[in-house]
Amino acid sequence: MISQRVWCLLACLASPTFAQFPPTPEGVTVLQSKFGDGVSISYKDSSSICETTPDVKSYSGYVHLPPGTLDDLGDEQDYPINTFFWFFEARNDPTNAPLSIWMNGGPGSSSLLGLLVENGPCFVNPDSNSTTLNQWSWNNDVNMLYIDQPVQVGLSYDTLQNITSDLVTGSVEVLDETDEVPEQNATFLVGTYPSQNRSSTSLGSAHAARAFWQFAQTWFQEFPAYHPNDSRIAIATESYGGRYGPAFATYLEEQNQKIENGTFADDDGENFILHLDTLMIINGCIDRQVQWPSYPHIAYNNTYGIQTVDETVYEDMIDSLYREGGCRYQINDCRELAGISDPDDLGNNATVNDVCEAAETFCSNYVRGPYLRYSGRNYYDFATLTPAPTPPGFYQGYLNQPHVQAALGVPLNWTQSSSSVSSAFRSIGDYPRPGWLSDLAYLLDNGIKVALVYGDRDFACNWIGGEAISLAINYSSTEQFHEAGYSPVTINDSYVGGQVRQHGNLSFTRVYEAGHEVPAYQPETAFKIFERVLFNMDVATGNVSTAGNYSSKGSASTWQRNQPIEQPLQFCYVLDPSSTCTEEQINAVEDGSTTICRYIVKDRNSTQLFPGVVGSLDSEGCGSNESTGGEGGGTAGGSGNGTSTADTASFVSIPWTLVALGSTVSLLQTL
Repeated sequence: MISQRVWCLLACLASPTFAQFPPTPEGVTVLQSKFGDGVSISYKDSSSICETTPDVKSYSGYVHLPPGTLDDLGDEQDYPINTFFWFFEARNDPTNAPLSIWMNGGPGSSSLLGLLVENGPCFVNPDSNSTTLNQWSWNNDVNMLYIDQPVQVGLSYDTLQNITSDLVTGSVEVLDETDEVPEQNATFLVGTYPSQNRSSTSLGSAHAARAFWQFAQTWFQEFPAYHPNDSRIAIATESYGGRYGPAFATYLEEQNQKIENGTFADDDGENFILHLDTLMIINGCIDRQVQWPSYPHIAYNNTYGIQTVDETVYEDMIDSLYREGGCRYQINDCRELAGISDPDDLGNNATVNDVCEAAETFCSNYVRGPYLRYSGRNYYDFATLTPAPTPPGFYQGYLNQPHVQAALGVPLNWTQSSSSVSSAFRSIGDYPRPGWLSDLAYLLDNGIKVALVYGDRDFACNWIGGEAISLAINYSSTEQFHEAGYSPVTINDSYVGGQVRQHGNLSFTRVYEAGHEVPAYQPETAFKIFERVLFNMDVATGNVSTAGNYSSKGSASTWQRNQPIEQPLQFCYVLDPSSTCTEEQINAVEDGSTTICRYIVKDRNSTQLFPGVVGSLDSEGCGSNESTGGEGGGTAGGSGNGTSTADTASFVSIPWTLVALGSTVSLLQTL
């Protein structure tokens, strides 16, 4: 939760783009589904923003599932599900390109983070208003479908609620239809959001998989702008996607088998075979029992030579993990009870829920918690100190710009994280429950490629635990995978991006110099790994077909040392104050003694990094293309399309790794 102090900080900004009712959607096409019962798709051409490559189409919209749609899948659904999607054609030969679905994690994090910061067609400029094309976008050769799920995440919603928010008291009130819209001021704002009811979203990964399958059945059969010759589908996901990915992919494959053998009967035509080809998981938290031991390890002994905690704290973390009644014991209790009383992980047994939730709480507080309390380092990048943005959060201002809302055709304000969704997942102890490793084994034995990719500077879901996951999967080629050696991942003539162990359809890659969101740190490396996996080439070189019995060769260990990095410049982005701003900066915003330019606090660092936005240190006000003060709206700095016309060089010539890196540990969520 954001502290009262931070809410007060946000109140000082009170810009029209931060909280307002979005414009009424226009130009939206609505198609009623053949599935009947109120299922529909609404969409519009969104090619005016982000993906501005000539002749490349993009569409944004919703799949609408009314209450009861999931009932025949064994899910009681008494709320509507309106799932937001943003689809981008491949830049090259989209008709013959495969398709990949991208999902961020959380649970409860919007996938538009991945789109606008990691692997999508564009990056948001420091003006939070315009974008620059991404040459390493994953839609270069693959059709990309980004979705916000489960319902209430990002731009997805169950029911729409107009609310008032008193930023001083923290009070949030729902406006009735008959209420007049109150006048806004610096501390009293209005906006449109989902219901915030945790009973109106998926209760864990198993439930979310059913909603995802129903979305996919509708979208792939009925979205009119997608008619591929290549029917292969990949799922790429991150962080809590270590749960989503195995659960969703396994459910899709099980449904495929039921459809093929005739045991799934549906009169409405929801019997489309979804040809799943690949599951890619980036820095995934997959199995708590396997991965928790890596947290003390990487905190105290990592390849960067950084002891983030002292020996006493390290030993306390180890003790909390292994002592009787400690973390591992509690996870075992959770799994034993779940196996007996809730084997399908549906969260329908209160005792199992309580035991599993308690296990996660204990492990988080005493195995992970000491790092958060004592290290002073980024949760998602232990090589950097806090605070500072990692990666920059400019997309947060961009997505609530009126011209962006209008282009997307959305009826609500965007938020990065849904507390109702995270609360729903926590309430059943979704994290420590079993089954994710067996799901991966099932997928591999059914011929589906599984690629595990981990940045080696992440603490949240670190690479040591990721390697342990790869070795713990018990499938038909386990022995051969263990015998494979680590090969360097050659990216270009001058750069090696990491090391990979690969046998057949399973690979584990450690990516050098990357934190939690690998594509944001190493865009070319992530892009080439993604393409090599999807197009059946070896991860190491991209030159060898993996269609046969391919195995990588090299050392049995990937424990190669890295050089410590130079600490990047910190700057304060006021829409993400808990992660990016110092106490001094927060004080200055609160007392009005600082200048804010496009959500960036003007100081020595920001004037060096973003002179076109914040101006120079010896001049008053903001840059030549920005007004003084806390306004984040308007069109200064660009039209919102393509590359900004305002001080373009300052937008595109500064790699974000030089900007600043920081923590969002106050949320205690993974993205």
